[in-house]
Amino acid sequence: MTIKALEFVGPMDENTKIADIGCGTGGQTQTLRENTKSSIMAVDLIPQMIEKLKERIWENSLGKRIEGIVASMDNLPFRDEEFDLIWAEGSIYHMGFERGINEWKRFLKHGGYLAVSEVTWLRENPPKEIKKYWTDAYPEIDFTSVKLKQMEKAGYEPVATFVLPEYCWMENYYKPMLPLFDKFLEQQSSSESARKFVEEMKEEISYFEKYKDYYSYTFFIGRRY
Repeated sequence: MTIKALEFVGPMDENTKIADIGCGTGGQTQTLRENTKSSIMAVDLIPQMIEKLKERIWENSLGKRIEGIVASMDNLPFRDEEFDLIWAEGSIYHMGFERGINEWKRFLKHGGYLAVSEVTWLRENPPKEIKKYWTDAYPEIDFTSVKLKQMEKAGYEPVATFVLPEYCWMENYYKPMLPLFDKFLEQQSSSESARKFVEEMKEEISYFEKYKDYYSYTFFIGRRY
């Protein structure tokens, strides 16, 4: 799906820069590197994720053009108009879609692209259990049409959208994350926010397995005016 989303983005040559925000262990980071000539700044809040990314870089000889850093997506160490493409697969909801696309816009050059995936409803009238879960956990969940209006309001020209199939999240996102939780909690034993984060992620995974027909993640590609 990373490659499919890239098809809607302008040419990325050796003079362009990509920010991969909430990169996780770097699966999509590697795909971006293999399918563009850009330099990539990969960012994640969890140090263990960046460690795994660096292992991936070393094992696959990807050292050139990828840099991994630990940082929060709401306090990014970037310059204004530094990037030609901002990428966020399965991560923007930690900050909130509307807030994220507005605050990250300043890091994009005019004419630069934003490519993010966001949880959206697929069907009307979801079961009460999953509706309550998302209303409590992420009140911003909505239909694709609403998200497109938010993009336009924030100063982006919508370019394309498509729904991600189930396997993208189970195989590429959720399953690689599970083995890292215990080590993360050991190293952050005094952090209540770390414990809460892990609990929330485990709950999210269980609900997705049960109610995946009612919601999924949709890729949104836009271009900064």
